[in-house]
Amino acid sequence: MRLDNPFATGNTAKIYISNNRVVKLFNDDLPQNEAIYEAKKQKYAYSCGIFVPKVLDVTKIDGKQAIIMEYIKGKTLGDLLMANLERAEHYIKISVEVQQRIHAHAANTRLEQMSDKLYRQINATSYLDGKQKTRLIQKLDAMTFEKRLCHGDFHPFNLILSNEDVAIIDWVDSSAGDVRADVYRTYLLFSQIATELADRYIHLYCEKSGFSRGEILQWAPIIAGARLSENVSSESVERLIKIVDESTLM
Repeated sequence: MRLDNPFATGNTAKIYISNNRVVKLFNDDLPQNEAIYEAKKQKYAYSCGIFVPKVLDVTKIDGKQAIIMEYIKGKTLGDLLMANLERAEHYIKISVEVQQRIHAHAANTRLEQMSDKLYRQINATSYLDGKQKTRLIQKLDAMTFEKRLCHGDFHPFNLILSNEDVAIIDWVDSSAGDVRADVYRTYLLFSQIATELADRYIHLYCEKSGFSRGEILQWAPIIAGARLSENVSSESVERLIKIVDESTLM
């Protein structure tokens, strides 16, 4: 398969479009089963009737792991939002509705457990000391919730508006967990763009779901601490540590 210039580049892979298919080509430094792992999660979401690209093949291309999937033509809600900020409320409402469709599904018992992933991420980060990690783990242990399907990295740039419907991409972080944690993760990602957008998002989600802002924000230190392990260049380490310290002391 011939791949020309990538359509997009992320932290773990490059995305190509070839023969009306999407090819996700993974970086060499990832575990050898990464493509299989991600494809299984995406297939599970597809089996739930959620609008996601259909996985067509998991293979290797030039020695690199690859997922070949259906091409969904359209624009991301993130691109539409940034180009039309005067319509921010409209696009955020769509995001909330789509996220609630995901959360409506009970999680498969074979799906990765959100708590396991958060434990692993908190313990892995080098930005927190032992006392900070202990406080976060204690807070995580105290959480009780009904396990639902959670996307794990839900934001407008992972949503493609196509023919009046919205396809959801990038399922590698999906898990069986607390929807409030999933919502806080989205709030945290929105706040990287603008606090006003993040506040509007959480207000609309609470209005639609019946959750209070406080119920969602109780996940703040745990999710911020776990995000430190991701080493995302666009994210502020200082901001995340501040959230961890301020929230765990409350």
